[in-house]
Amino acid sequence: MRSHLLNDLTAEQYRRSVTEGVERVAAKLATTERPFTGVTVDALSPLIDGIDLDRPLHDTTAVLDELEDVYLRDAVYFHHPRYLAHLNCPVVIPAVLGEAVLTAVNSSLDTWDQSAGGTLIERKLIDWTTARIGLGEAADGVFTSGGTQSNLQALLLAREESKTDSLAKLRIFASEVSHFSVKKSAKLLGLGQDAVVSVPVGADKRMQTVALARELERCTKDGLVPMAVVATAGTTDFGSVDPLPEIAELCEQYGVWMHVDAAYGCGLLASLKHRARIAGIERADSVTVDYHKSFFQPVSSSAVLVRDAATLRHATYHAEYLNPRRMVEERIPNQVDKSLQTTRRFDALKLWMTLRTMGADGIGQLFDEVCDLAAEGWRLLAADPRFDVVVQPSLSTLVFRYIPAAITDPAEIDRANLYARKALFASGDAVVAGTKVGGRHYLKFTLLNPETTTADIAAVLALIAGHAEQYLGESLDRAS
Repeated sequence: MRSHLLNDLTAEQYRRSVTEGVERVAAKLATTERPFTGVTVDALSPLIDGIDLDRPLHDTTAVLDELEDVYLRDAVYFHHPRYLAHLNCPVVIPAVLGEAVLTAVNSSLDTWDQSAGGTLIERKLIDWTTARIGLGEAADGVFTSGGTQSNLQALLLAREESKTDSLAKLRIFASEVSHFSVKKSAKLLGLGQDAVVSVPVGADKRMQTVALARELERCTKDGLVPMAVVATAGTTDFGSVDPLPEIAELCEQYGVWMHVDAAYGCGLLASLKHRARIAGIERADSVTVDYHKSFFQPVSSSAVLVRDAATLRHATYHAEYLNPRRMVEERIPNQVDKSLQTTRRFDALKLWMTLRTMGADGIGQLFDEVCDLAAEGWRLLAADPRFDVVVQPSLSTLVFRYIPAAITDPAEIDRANLYARKALFASGDAVVAGTKVGGRHYLKFTLLNPETTTADIAAVLALIAGHAEQYLGESLDRAS
């Protein structure tokens, strides 16, 4: 069994095995005609359930053949231009190369003696990102597993900086369309059930600062402690960007920690055309970025950034076997001192490879393309009487629903849109997402693929309308 260990004796076997795997994936990418096959849980489950994991195949080619049947054939392929559902981006080749390198070397980014150059590369990328944001010379941060962990760590720091012994008095303010991880973080941090105050949004799905000011004032009058305001730069459902400068003013006025969840909108940090849409982010105390959303990186690649590096001490614990206190005095850089994680992948390498190959402008150009595509898609929807589109996009998300000419029952329209999404997924011709607006079911395009065209959008809209009309026709037949 030692023949399967990656080392100097098996380097050639490693090369052959990985090359065979890459060739299989490349063949799938080259020949995939739809984003999904439409396979059902009931059809796929027996194949996987029937595999006996205690009886190995002992041959890489045989394993890859099996993988074709249980995964590669039916995977949802985000690179396809008609995958329009969630915040999943196609990935750039330099980042995939970085993934291959970091996986094989397998550095752990918790301590210097496990990562050496990897530690310095991550720190360089953190400095690069904080400079792009404009957080100042004292800024710092660390890579994380994703936006949920970044938001949790940011709110942990805010809780500790609030300097109160009564957790029950702490309040977090976030818009009613903010990410669910804000409420989840409040629960994990031991705050009360009412700790997160939901601030209304306007028709543009941006936080209403008048309402935020009212809630902050009420909080202080009631003897409560405003812990943090979470402003979102790219909401999951709408891609809306909260009014960051106005929120920053209120945070300064009330002495509240300002966190910006830019997991989605961080692509604007590299934008050549639309950077002004996140003006005010430089005034944040902490920022979440997900490079695996709008920097076209493979999962996972995220970071939490802070204005004041000293606040990261709230995540620091020293273990004698790992990062004893003396290492701080010896100026040995251990990233575990800043992180909620201990063992941690060298995910920063993917972004490093991307920037060194494409440059920031290359990333920004790709993100600008999808933002511009969303604007074109909005014009298509706004001009089409078959659809109701909710809001003009700030980033690359479109929320809409099919509205039949002859049906006025909102519940029946809901069912038609739900059916259309389900039927489209089952066909494999395209993948779209869904959400609720005002209690009603809507569909959602999240456009993160520069290869998607307005023709693709128009074609998918036609498919949606066709499925909805089929459902309504059948519904009328059943009722008659």
